[in-house]
Amino acid sequence: MIEQSDEILTIEEVAVYLKAGRRTVYRLAANGQIPAFKLGGTWRFHRAELDRWIAARIGMQEGKPKPDEGKA
Repeated sequence: MIEQSDEILTIEEVAVYLKAGRRTVYRLAANGQIPAFKLGGTWRFHRAELDRWIAARIGMQEGKPKPDEGKA
């Protein structure tokens, strides 16, 4: 049985997972902004890599000051 972390997703599945549009996911993949690979001319995504990408993005957000911080 395949572990969920090894799961391969399609653009449609990633769009649902990220709650984003298919075109947005396609654009991110084509621009190399999201971890993806092509299989037979169509984009595919490893769920585990997406989860790491999301975690890294969240980590970058946490390092930024909030809009109200730093104002006196």
